[in-house]
Amino acid sequence: MSEAPSNLANFAPRVFSGIQPSGGLTLGNYLGAIKRFVDMQGADYETIYCMVDMHAITVWQDPGALRRNTRELCAGFIAAGIDPEQSILVNQSQVPEHAQLGWIFNCVARMGWMKRMTQFKDKAGKNAEQASLGLFAYPALMAADILVYHATHVPVGEDQKQHLELTRDIAAKFNHDYDVDFFPLTEPVIEGAATRVMSLRDGSKKMSKSDPSDMSRINMTDDADTIAAKIRKARTDPEALPSEAEGLSERPEARNLVNIYAALSDQTVAEVLAEHGGQQFSAFKPALSELAVEKLAPISTEMARLMEEPGEIDAILARGAERARERAEPVLKKTYEIIGMVR
Repeated sequence: MSEAPSNLANFAPRVFSGIQPSGGLTLGNYLGAIKRFVDMQGADYETIYCMVDMHAITVWQDPGALRRNTRELCAGFIAAGIDPEQSILVNQSQVPEHAQLGWIFNCVARMGWMKRMTQFKDKAGKNAEQASLGLFAYPALMAADILVYHATHVPVGEDQKQHLELTRDIAAKFNHDYDVDFFPLTEPVIEGAATRVMSLRDGSKKMSKSDPSDMSRINMTDDADTIAAKIRKARTDPEALPSEAEGLSERPEARNLVNIYAALSDQTVAEVLAEHGGQQFSAFKPALSELAVEKLAPISTEMARLMEEPGEIDAILARGAERARERAEPVLKKTYEIIGMVR
């Protein structure tokens, strides 16, 4: 794909990111995304965080479960520290400009670009002919999610970087085709010790809510006892922790637990190993367990409280939609004007 230069100097700094409300928030979602959302809040950006429910329906969703999962994801955002007054919290389907710009970008993106998207190949597998058109085309909608707000930065995991490259390609092609400097070439923000959290049962696989073993993951709804038990039973090797990061290179389970500790404690891996290097896991796991319970149990407690008040969540999302549309509507209007549509 193209390596277009950045044009961010022309745009006010704004962060956008979204998570699908497909149920089962895990520690991977928290450390890989939500914690970073919180960290970016109140910095030098306006922050917009979205429950991308339109992406969720690229595969069939039970309507009742989708409503619950959307509210649970919003509750997770708030419980983790996202302030709905300081940031904009919104579910995608309440802002029609996402879908309207998504159609424009369907007409800008090239088929060859879309066919190279590895996530479609991974999700559709051998049944690509039976997959929905939405599953194939959703990267163009993802680009619209970002660019309808003229977002300049997107915190993403490594597995989403390809989609952000596509977003930059779409922005660059639109700008070139219409001889404008209208859409920013959004920059990815990939940082932190645990941007990719791995399974507690297999350090070579990403932590996933779809894993059949609940012991493979820490759910953001787990209570303190469950969190502690899962860490205690996490797979490890018989060696002591090394004193330097290089010693973790061939030890995926050890590396994963050290990365999790580093992310939860806001330390580097080197700092964690300086403190715990030489320890056996019989000593390190209790320290990690105590830290994880301290950081995560209050989040699960607050999520449970918020889920008892769905009207409160819905009101937050309605207000978020109003604020989001104030930003999205002028962008879509100008896009139509550039294209030549009569308004």
